[in-house]
Amino acid sequence: MAKAVSKTIYVLNGPNMNLLGTREPKKYGRATLADVEKLCRASAKRFGFEVVFRQSNIEGELVNWIQEAQAERATGLLINPAGYTTTSIAILDALLTCTMPVVEVHVTNIHARESFRQNSYVSKAAKAVIAAM
Repeated sequence: MAKAVSKTIYVLNGPNMNLLGTREPKKYGRATLADVEKLCRASAKRFGFEVVFRQSNIEGELVNWIQEAQAERATGLLINPAGYTTTSIAILDALLTCTMPVVEVHVTNIHARESFRQNSYVSKAAKAVIAAM
């Protein structure tokens, strides 16, 4: 018998996201990653979902968590790949195995930034992209 889809949403954050609130606050804002986690958990709870919220500066750890989300039959996966957005084929390959919806999230508008930040590998696997204005 197949495992039922869970009521869990994975929220994964890539490198340097642990510095939110202190790293270039004019660009990234003053909210901390703990603030973001609190908001995600409160929003999910309103709709009856649980959240697995994680951050890593290590590419392979993010890949492992993406695979875990798939194995656990998560309802959805939100990922802010941060610096891996434009560099990680490993993360893209892991996301391409996902059967749940994947949403790419960015604190800034990567399309309005430096040209090297504008080609997202993650977008090739995402159902949607959310980015700041």
